[in-house]
This record gives sequence, structure tokens and C-alpha cells, in this order.
Amino acid sequence: MSKNKKVLVGEDSSIIINLTKNVLAFENYEMKSARNGQLVLDLLEKEDFDLILLDITMPVMDGVQCIKKIRALDDIQKKSLPVIAISGNVNNLSPEQFRKLGFDDFIQKPLDYDQVLATVKKHLS
Repeated sequence: MSKNKKVLVGEDSSIIINLTKNVLAFENYEMKSARNGQLVLDLLEKEDFDLILLDITMPVMDGVQCIKKIRALDDIQKKSLPVIAISGNVNNLSPEQFRKLGFDDFIQKPLDYDQVLATVKKHLS
């Protein structure tokens, strides 16, 4: 029996955190959340995860600053985790620009939870 995959969600909206947790539970993914990029890094330092969903716009440290710090980590396992950007700003960046920043994928807000699940499964299979 394989252990459940762990997903870390960096998101400052309680509503999105709760909806995401419910959707990920359908596939038996474990989920932890952090409300800003610094808390994402703090959790990543203490625990192992299989994937990160990272909002671009958060207080304290945004998703772009956070991905740069994740990709600069010494831990090879953690620095190469799949990280999926979440953004509500259509004019923000193109999917190609997100990849150049170090993200593996991109999901547009408002979140389509079928797409969230499909994207997570794609990177965890």
C-alpha cells in the first residue's frame, strides 16, 4: 500500500483553501496550507511534500518570490518538486513566463476544480 501524496497549498483565501482540501480529499491526497510564501518555505523546511500549489498574490512573500527561493534550496528533492502557479490576474503572466520563473504548470482563477484535480494528478502520476 503506497502512502498518500502530500500537497502543500500556498494560498491566503480560506475559501479556496477549504474547497481545494475537499477536492484533493476525493483522491486521498493529504493537504497542508500556508497563508503566505514565507510560511510555505517554513513548512517545506520541516516536512516532505509531493507537490505545491502556489498562489501568486499573497501577503508577506508572494508566489514569485517563493518559487525563486524553492528553486534555490540545497535539498535536491525539495527544489525539484512540481510547483503549480495559481493566479487570478489574466494579464499577469503567460504560461510560458510562469515556466521561465520555475513553475511547472499554471491554473487560472477562478479555479475550476476539475482542472485543479487533473493538473495535480498529471504531476503526481
